[in-house]
Amino acid sequence: MKLIALVIALALERMLTHLLHLRELRWFDRYFDWGLAQMRDRPAWAAWLIGVAVLLVPVLPVVIIAVSLLTADIFWDVPYFLFAVLVLLFSLGPRDLGAEVLEYCESVEDNRFEESQRIAKELLETEAPRDHGRRELAVEEAVLVQANNRIFGVVFFFVAFGPIGAWLFRIGDLFRRRAVYEAERNQAPERAQPYDRVEQLHGILAWVPARLTCLGYALAGSFEEALRAWRSYGEHVTEQRFFHINDELVAAVGQAALARPAYEEVSTECVAAALRLVTRTVFIWVTVIALMTLFGWAV
Repeated sequence: MKLIALVIALALERMLTHLLHLRELRWFDRYFDWGLAQMRDRPAWAAWLIGVAVLLVPVLPVVIIAVSLLTADIFWDVPYFLFAVLVLLFSLGPRDLGAEVLEYCESVEDNRFEESQRIAKELLETEAPRDHGRRELAVEEAVLVQANNRIFGVVFFFVAFGPIGAWLFRIGDLFRRRAVYEAERNQAPERAQPYDRVEQLHGILAWVPARLTCLGYALAGSFEEALRAWRSYGEHVTEQRFFHINDELVAAVGQAALARPAYEEVSTECVAAALRLVTRTVFIWVTVIALMTLFGWAV
C-alpha cells in the first residue's frame, strides 16, 4: 500500500504544479514564530522541550485521523489509503523541485537576472551570490540538499512510519525553514539560540535520510568519487557538529557523484545535471522500496 501511495503522490506532484502554492502552508508561520519566541532566553533543556512540543502539536491531528481510519477497518482500508496519499502529497515540497530548477534555468538563459536571483534565494534559503559562476555552483549544491529536505526525508519517514512520519518530517522542515528565515532577519548573537535548537531538531530527523540520500547519489552517479568524498568529509567532522553536517555531507557527496570535469565551464547545465542525479536517485529509491514490498519488508 505504501508503494502505491508513494507512486501516486509523486505522480500527482508533477501533474498538479499549478496548485503547489497550497503546500507552502504559510499559516504555520505565526505558530512557529510563537514557538521561537517561547524558546528564546530559556535554558537548553527547556528550549529543547518547547521545540519538541511545537513540532509535535501539528502532527497530533494526523495521528488521530490515521489511527481512527486504521482501526475502523472499512472499505478495505481505502479511506486510510486516500488519506495517506493526501498527507504525502502535502508533505512533499513545499515546491516541486524539478519545476523550480527548470524555471531557474530558463530565467538565466533569458537573462532575467532579478528573477533568477529570486529563485536562487528560495533554493539557497539565503541571499544568492551575484557572480554567475559562484551562483550556479551554490544552486547546484542547493538542489542536492533540497532534494533530501523536500523528497527523500519525507519518503523515508513515510515508509518507516506512514503518513504520520511523513507529516512529522515536513513540519520539522517547515519549522527549520522559518527559523532560518528569522535568523536572517535577526542577526544579534543573543537571539540565535532558538534557531540553533530548531536546526538541531531537524538534524536529528534528517540524519538517517541524509545518509541514505548520499548512498543513492553514489549509486546514481560516480560511485567511486562519491565514496571518496564521503570518506574525506567524515575525517574532518567533529563530535560537536554531529547533527549539523547533514546538508554539507549531502552536498559534498552529491557534487562528487556528478563527477564534473575540472575544465567544464560552470553554467546552468551544472544545475540541470544535479536535478538529473536527483531524479535517478528517486527511481533507485522507488525500486528499492518496491523490492522491500515484494519481500514483505515494507507494507
